[in-house]
Order: sequence, then structure tokens, then C-alpha cells
Amino acid sequence: MNSSLLFNFKVDKSTNTVFVDKEFDAELSLVWDAFTKPEILDQWWAPKPFISKTKYMDFRVGGKRFYAMVNPEGTEIGWQIFNYTSVTPKSNFKCLSSFTDKDETPILPATNWDLAFSERNRITKVCISIYFESLEELEKMTEMGFKEGFTATLNELNELLTS
Repeated sequence: MNSSLLFNFKVDKSTNTVFVDKEFDAELSLVWDAFTKPEILDQWWAPKPFISKTKYMDFRVGGKRFYAMVNPEGTEIGWQIFNYTSVTPKSNFKCLSSFTDKDETPILPATNWDLAFSERNRITKVCISIYFESLEELEKMTEMGFKEGFTATLNELNELLTS
């Protein structure tokens, strides 16, 4: 494992945006698939001891991914939906993300996600921008431990890619 890989997590309260830059010691196609295929997403898109369980996913403009976080007892919690608004294969995708209940009723306001992928010398860099509608929403997510949870989740992906 390459310990010199980039990882930056920045909260910009002036723009209500979280910026995450993460490098992976893996080819672009593998990292892209990890973000866009439900059978791979469910292996890492949750900090342990939780797991991700995709109910359905249609990765295309206008498509959605609807999934739950599942606790160690098997209870589905923390439903979330991603509505894909733009897809440029192996380069970029954008989506609106909303926490919902099990019936897809939004619980919190949506956030705009923009994920950009690039590769250099077999190191893939993912740049993620997450825009919140208000500073209050950003601060609420920060208080809920978003940085710690998302960092742990990306570490799960790193482990998966290096195994």
C-alpha cells in the first residue's frame, strides 16, 4: 500500500461546500466501477461495522441509487437516494443526494455531489465536491460526524482496492 497517497478533507463555510480529494493505488477503471456498480459499492460504502445494501440502482442521467445503511443486527437504517444528473464515463458524475425514509420520502434537504476522476501513473485521484443549500445544513452534517464517517468509508474502499 502506498502511504504517500493524497487525502484532503476541507470544509468551506463561505461556499457551504465540502471538498474531498483522495488518491487510490488502482487503475481508473477499477475506481470508477467501485463508485458506479452496486455490487461493488455495497462492499465499501459504509463505515464498519455498518454495511451498505442497495435496493436498486440505475447509473445513468435520470437514474437513481436507493440504499440503506445496515447495522450489525441487520436493521436497515439511514436510507439515502442519489439522483444522477450528469454522467461522463470514467471522468465525472454529478448527483443530488438526499437522506430519506424507507419509502424514499426526504428527511433532510438534498446536497449536490460532483465527483471527478483522473489517473496518473496508475494512481487514481477522485475529487469530490459536496454542496449544501445552507450553512446550517453543512454544520448539521459536520456535527453528525460526516468527516469521520466519510473518511472511514473511503478507507474501506482503499482496503477493497488493495486486497
